Amino acid sequence: MSAYQSPRRGDEGKLCRGDQEKLCRGDEELREPRAEPRQPHAAEQAVRRHVVITGRVQGVFFRDTLRRMARARGVSGWARNRLDGAVEAVFEGPAAAVAELVGFCHDGPPRARVDGVRVVDEQPEGLSGFTIG
Repeated sequence: MSAYQSPRRGDEGKLCRGDQEKLCRGDEELREPRAEPRQPHAAEQAVRRHVVITGRVQGVFFRDTLRRMARARGVSGWARNRLDGAVEAVFEGPAAAVAELVGFCHDGPPRARVDGVRVVDEQPEGLSGFTIG
């Protein structure tokens, strides 16, 4: 008798994996192994910046651009139009990614004209996701 066992009839192409995945049973799909949580390095510690951008910043896709950039960089927070014509936003996440978003606020999307950016450092609150209000 050899150590190799051929698959049972009807199990061709199915892989049975370790305890971190579904076992091979009938037509069940295998799931990906769970990633082990890792501790962020000091450089990845979350920071929070509250920004107010003034100028021609509404109606030029400023908030939507911030949302897309934030999601792509793993930054949480929100952005909203203010009654005074400014855009207000909060960014929370890795310092380098937040700094990149704050830097973008000084220029804005192509149709924007940024006159000023006020940035306030705040304590992170553990936000999740990025929303537009």
